Amino acid sequence: MDLMPWMQALEDSALGQWMRAGWGYPAANVLHLVGLVLLVGPICLLDLRLLGLGRSLNALQVSRLLTPWAISGLLLTLATGVMLFAADASALLGNRMMQFKLLAVTLAVLNALLFRARHAHHLPHWDRHPPPIGKLSAALSLCLWPAVLVAGRMIAYT
Repeated sequence: MDLMPWMQALEDSALGQWMRAGWGYPAANVLHLVGLVLLVGPICLLDLRLLGLGRSLNALQVSRLLTPWAISGLLLTLATGVMLFAADASALLGNRMMQFKLLAVTLAVLNALLFRARHAHHLPHWDRHPPPIGKLSAALSLCLWPAVLVAGRMIAYT
């Protein structure tokens, strides 16, 4: 399936044109970074807690505190990511770093959803009986989200 006509249509859309003119791109870029901070900061803190750091803090309470921030960051990042992509969709579609970033985001989000589905009910008793697969999921998250950040930054250089 040839996606290039869709990418060209996105670039030619009002959104694509607005992103290339004036303050659209810089504003979206700043908001994208804010979203990344809101997403990756809380996720990494929660992952570290699930891996055993800060045992004096209840895992369920930490999750309840940090997860809404991470979800807000994810939504902001996805929205601004689409905006940034619209500015140069044709070139970005073929960029290997962009492809890797999208794969890493997909894997990281799937990992988080699977964790919630399979291990959220363990959070009240996490320190007594942490499921090994749950801890593996937290460790994988600690690898995937920084990979997303690095890949995103490298897009400009590839």
